[in-house]
Amino acid sequence: MANKFTGTGVAIITPFSDNQIDYNALNDIVDHTIDGGVNYIVALGSTGEAATISSVESRAVLDAIIRHTDNRVPVVAGNFGGNNTYAIVDQIESYNFDGIDAILSASPAYNKPSQQGIYEHFKAIADACPVPVILYNVPSRTSSNMEAETSIRLSHHSNIIGIKEASGNLAQAKDIMRAAANDFFVTSGDDILAPAMIQAGGVGVISVLANAFPADFSTMIAHFINGKASDGKILEDKLYDFHHCMYAEGNPSGLKTAMEILGLCSADVRLPLTKVSSVLYRKLIELIKALPK
Repeated sequence: MANKFTGTGVAIITPFSDNQIDYNALNDIVDHTIDGGVNYIVALGSTGEAATISSVESRAVLDAIIRHTDNRVPVVAGNFGGNNTYAIVDQIESYNFDGIDAILSASPAYNKPSQQGIYEHFKAIADACPVPVILYNVPSRTSSNMEAETSIRLSHHSNIIGIKEASGNLAQAKDIMRAAANDFFVTSGDDILAPAMIQAGGVGVISVLANAFPADFSTMIAHFINGKASDGKILEDKLYDFHHCMYAEGNPSGLKTAMEILGLCSADVRLPLTKVSSVLYRKLIELIKALPK
């Protein structure tokens, strides 16, 4: 199972036009990322603006991605997070999982549970879920770090297969890798740290930037996985200046702007996100124009 999620996963955006979901652009982005070499698609995460998409829209977006992906790569559903454990379990028990290879579930935000609470939250989800569960630790969004010991405990659950580790703490990630169950994987949740995470023993990344530059990004990750760090560093340096721009004024505002400049989709986002400033827009134009061919 871990082999399915080795390499580059793309946390795919949800494109909008006049505040409505643009399904034609979504299909084009699915093709763009798969043709660019990504290994799997993660739908309806924070980069996919799941927080401002209704449950009806969420189902429609996921169905569209499953349909258009057409089994070319695995699909992970990222809309199974939240801070109400029983609501997530109820959602799982009434959900159609056809075409879904795994779910990505973020650690609870806002109510800041104890480590035991986080453990029991994910155990309840994994017990109920008919497909494998990938944990997601992202303290910058949840204000609650899932400590290595908790991830290690959860790694022994038969239906929990890995973690998207976005704490920014390489030592914590390595602690998990060293002591987790043998078939449990750790993948980076931070594009900029992905090479270091892979060299520490991680299996890849669930990427933001791969929406815009899937070929360069997935090739870079493959080089690092295959021990070709010098080749990977060439592409890492090529893309490095984009990382700050992706988050400087909110994600995916920066990303969608880059994709608009590349002609892939509109830069539209839903409130409370807004389009980026003219200063950042010009910066992204400059970076894209300066890319080596």
